[in-house]
Parts: sequence; structure tokens; C-alpha cells
Amino acid sequence: MLPNRSRLSVLVFLLPPLLLYGVAVLFPILQSLFLSFFSWNGISDMEFVGFANYVHMLTGDGVFWRSFFNALGYLAICLVLQLGGALFVASLLTSLRRGRELVKTLYLLPAVISTVAIAFLFVRIYSIDPVGLLNQVLGWIGLGSLERPWLSDVNTVLAAVSAPEGWRFTGLYMLIIYAALLAVPQELEEAARLDGANRWQLFTKIRFPHIRPVWITTTIMATTYGLRGFDIPYLMTNGGPGQSSELLTTYMYKTAFTSTDFGYASTISVFIVVECLVAVGFILLMLKRKADA
Repeated sequence: MLPNRSRLSVLVFLLPPLLLYGVAVLFPILQSLFLSFFSWNGISDMEFVGFANYVHMLTGDGVFWRSFFNALGYLAICLVLQLGGALFVASLLTSLRRGRELVKTLYLLPAVISTVAIAFLFVRIYSIDPVGLLNQVLGWIGLGSLERPWLSDVNTVLAAVSAPEGWRFTGLYMLIIYAALLAVPQELEEAARLDGANRWQLFTKIRFPHIRPVWITTTIMATTYGLRGFDIPYLMTNGGPGQSSELLTTYMYKTAFTSTDFGYASTISVFIVVECLVAVGFILLMLKRKADA
């Protein structure tokens, strides 16, 4: 048990970040929860409506449910690209003898580029007139029949706006997983190789169990960031065409600042917070079950 002086020292160092967290995170959440029970346009007096906003959101708003399912699709694509790509590249880096720093820098570069620059870059890549890079490449390899206006086609726009977000943070998660892989005891891998284990067995039986805590943290980070994704989809399509790429975050933003319905926008924001908490709990439960199996 820590002595009283040590406890005081810990409290002194923890208090400022806790206060900052409370002001910057907890207070806005509580404020949104409070506003969700009112009808308010930001100017006139607030009108208490109770749970009317929640009832409308869950039973009478088709755009909300379209945005919700779009957000799940957006999240799935981001997770596959970010976690799958990060794990694959990190595993390759452990066996790479030269050029590791260059590869790590190249993969991390998108994470430090401006979001606006990434959005406009991919708008140009997907362009049909003038022909963008993606359609040019399809034509060069004999798949010209697949050329299309990727951001105007309701069948492809959601994947098109998800790919830049997935590409953007793959390098960041790759570095985290790569650092965890370097911490795996080499003597265990050498012993497994002597026993005849192949690369897949080394990964599934030794490497992945050792990096499981880091994998859980990375999965939670990627999931919560994916559910709160806003900037790239908003900049690229503004939720269009129609509501084909509308996410909960973009719908909440437009409800607040275009329709000036701050009460209903706060209701959607509360739902996003609850959604993130449920997703984190589900991830922890699933991974704990796998660990106990």
C-alpha cells in the first residue's frame, strides 16, 4: 500500500488531466444528454419534449436508420483495412532485414497528412471526368468495363469513402502492433521452430497470444474512431448521393447546423456515445471468451 505522501503525489499529477477530461469530454456528453430532452433551434427558448426525440429517432426517422447501417458498413471496411493491413505489414516487417525504417515511414505518412488533403486526393483518384487514377488503372489492365463514377454510384460510394479512412490509419496501428511483435520472446519462437512449427503455427500459438492485450487496445481504438468517423466522408460526398454515404456523425452535424435542430442532434450524439460503449463492451466480451476457450 502506498504511503500517504505517495498517494498525494499521485493525486497531484492525476488531477489536472482528470479535470481536463471532465471539461473536454464528460461535460459535453452530459450537456448533450440534457439537450436531447428539449426542442431547441439555438436561438429561441428551449421546449421540454421528454423522450419525444428518442421516440422519433428510433421509430420515425428512416434517414437515421439508413445512416446507422451505413456507419456499420463504414466501420467494417475500416477495420478490415486498418487491423488486417496493420497486422499483415507488421508481421512482414519482423522478417525484413533492410529498409524497415523507410517502410514504417511510408506507411505512417498518411496519418500525419491533412484530412482535407486526403479527401481531395481521393476525390481526384475516383474521378470519372477527368479520368482519375483508379479508372485509368482499370483501363490499363483490361478491366475498363469496371470504370465508373465511384463517388456518384450508390453501389460503390460507401466503400469509396471508407477506403481513405482505412488507408489513413493503417500505418499508425501497424507501428503499435509491430512494437508488440518485437516484444515476443525469441526463445519461445526458436523452441517452436526446433519442434517443427511452421509460420502459421508460430503466429497463432506464440505471437498472437503474446500481443493479445495490444490487439484488444488497437481494436477498441479502431472501432471507436470508425464509429466517430466524420471528416473524410463529409468532405468527399457530404452524405450523398441521396443518403448512400450518410453516417450518423454527418447526419448529426447537418441536423444541428443545417436544420438547426440542436435537441434532435444531441439525441443522435447520445446514441453515438452509447453505440461506442456497447461496441467496446462487445469487443472485450468476445476476446475474453476466446482467451478463456
